[in-house]
Amino acid sequence: MRTGISGWQYDAWRGDFYPAGLARSRQLEYVASRMPTVELNGPFYSLQRPASYRRWHDQTPDGFVFAVKGGRYVTHFKRLVGAESALSNFFASGVLLLAEKLGPILWQLPERSKFDPGVIEAFLDLLPTSTEEMARLAAHHDAKLDTARVHAQPEVSAPVRHALEVRHDSFLDERFFTLLEQHDVACVLADSAGRWPVIDRRTATFEYVRLHGHTSLYTSRYAAKSLDQWADRCRSWSEDGRDVYVYFDNDAHGHAPYDALRLIERLEKQLHA
Repeated sequence: MRTGISGWQYDAWRGDFYPAGLARSRQLEYVASRMPTVELNGPFYSLQRPASYRRWHDQTPDGFVFAVKGGRYVTHFKRLVGAESALSNFFASGVLLLAEKLGPILWQLPERSKFDPGVIEAFLDLLPTSTEEMARLAAHHDAKLDTARVHAQPEVSAPVRHALEVRHDSFLDERFFTLLEQHDVACVLADSAGRWPVIDRRTATFEYVRLHGHTSLYTSRYAAKSLDQWADRCRSWSEDGRDVYVYFDNDAHGHAPYDALRLIERLEKQLHA
């Protein structure tokens, strides 16, 4: 069971979650000293550089895990259609340098995207399920990436997991869940203060949860009772043989890291009970 935060570079956290005077370059190191995972948001907005992935890997301890948010060029601009080159560029940009610390790849669709069985199936068919497959796909990057911005060699031999977060009611369709199950892709369970559908459906060998805020999107703190309930659910999933990844995204007022630590505390107490 791994609990963490979605991103870590928030100015409002300086002098609050982050000790006063902590250098920005040491913020990830500080996060990794207090929780076992983090969701990389930067790759969603733009292609990162191999040097960045290598630095993130080296700044975190053994056993730390990064979930990586897939590029919005794939999910929001291409809408998953004709995304082969975009996927190749994304995976060639340095993701493989996370090596043994690479966790699930998160693909988040925009709220206006509706379920299209053909589009979803074609996209899932493209997703690599191992670092070797990822490297082969990365090798087909286009000229948008120059040689200095490419890393297309697997650092380790390992499986690659994917999770899909959808935000439209049309995905409440058995055909969608069947496609995810066939590809062992997790259907993200997202809590978004009622903004988007809450889909609690097992489709993979692991659970991926995003907590955006229970009463107010991105801003509200999670109450003790709510965290107790999430801890119980995490324990149940774990006892059922599933790995569990939980990320807090209620970052607007700096609640995310504290809520993550409060959930971690509950999970540790359960383990030692």
